[in-house]
Amino acid sequence: MMRRTWLNKASWLVALLALIALLAGCGVPGTIHTQSTLPPTRPTATPAPLPPVAMPQDEAPHHDLTEWWYYTGHLRGADARGQAHTYGFELVFFQTLRGDLPPYYAAHFAVSDITAGAFHYDERAGFASSPAPAIGTTNPAQGFDLALGGWTVRGLDGHDQLSAALDGYSIQLNLTDELPHAILHNGNGIISYGAGGFSYYYSRPLMAVSGALLDHGAQVQVTGQAWMDHQWGNFVSLQGAGWDWYSIQLADHTEYMLYVIRDAQKQAVATFGTYIAADGAASEIPPQQIETQATGSWTSPVTGGVYPSGWRVTLPGQQVSLTLTPLLLDQELVTARSTGVAYWEGAVGVSGTAAGKPVTGESYVELTGYASIPSSSPSAATP
Repeated sequence: MMRRTWLNKASWLVALLALIALLAGCGVPGTIHTQSTLPPTRPTATPAPLPPVAMPQDEAPHHDLTEWWYYTGHLRGADARGQAHTYGFELVFFQTLRGDLPPYYAAHFAVSDITAGAFHYDERAGFASSPAPAIGTTNPAQGFDLALGGWTVRGLDGHDQLSAALDGYSIQLNLTDELPHAILHNGNGIISYGAGGFSYYYSRPLMAVSGALLDHGAQVQVTGQAWMDHQWGNFVSLQGAGWDWYSIQLADHTEYMLYVIRDAQKQAVATFGTYIAADGAASEIPPQQIETQATGSWTSPVTGGVYPSGWRVTLPGQQVSLTLTPLLLDQELVTARSTGVAYWEGAVGVSGTAAGKPVTGESYVELTGYASIPSSSPSAATP
């Protein structure tokens, strides 16, 4: 990571106090939307052409406005008494660079305890406090090594380790990519947010998971599968904008990524789709061949936001028709102490047909731009 011009201690404290006072708003996870928390910025002009994605160098942190490493997954296991458990999980690290401020880091960890019918989450946040990167590695060939508030994410070439804890739950997980390479979306791994800028984007959509989950003191040996996303680029949050994002993992080891980006009027401004075959071959799904329709809605008792809840996904070109059903209705994160946004990110079940044959699977869905942080929520970032 390139060295930055660091603020002196007094100006750093001023910036931190500004963040504590003003971190609230309506944006998207990882792109901190505030009134005056961070210096005003706008996405930089997109070079033509952009450099291609290069692995493993691009697994490491970049010197761009916005970046995140994002994991979601489904776990199953049994405790020492033989009781079966089913969980979903989310663990994400964000890096935000603005002006001469030190890098700002945030992380979210959530557990969807499907067996208990309960959703739990926590968050971490803080500025880097020294010229040495608080998150990342000085050698890009060594992948990424992220740490914040006791949570860690490490990875290189599809071999990743996750560790995080919140009240009642903790995870120690090993992930291994079951496909031969990372998947570049939109053909070349670059997508556009319109006026918000551009982003590099690749996924590891089929990662085998093993490890342990501590559930209120009871250790559960778990296995399952996860989806990893890595995005970075000179893009920012736009007021009122958002997206609907779907990761779909079918039992036949085919996967789909669908990404519908909306403007402040809730109109789609860009749609991206990727189909991943069982052997890891990826192909783009044309936007006109992606149909998503909400089958219901859910109103948050915390934010008052009204989210779609349940979906029909139709991909005519793929001969795919799927029904996506949330495994818990309430999987909303209200992250007033870190990224300052409210969003729904949840474990979802899948059933339907593909090429005329019945299919089942698992999914995670992310919904942003539907809710705002209530004014009564705490707005202090944890330094």
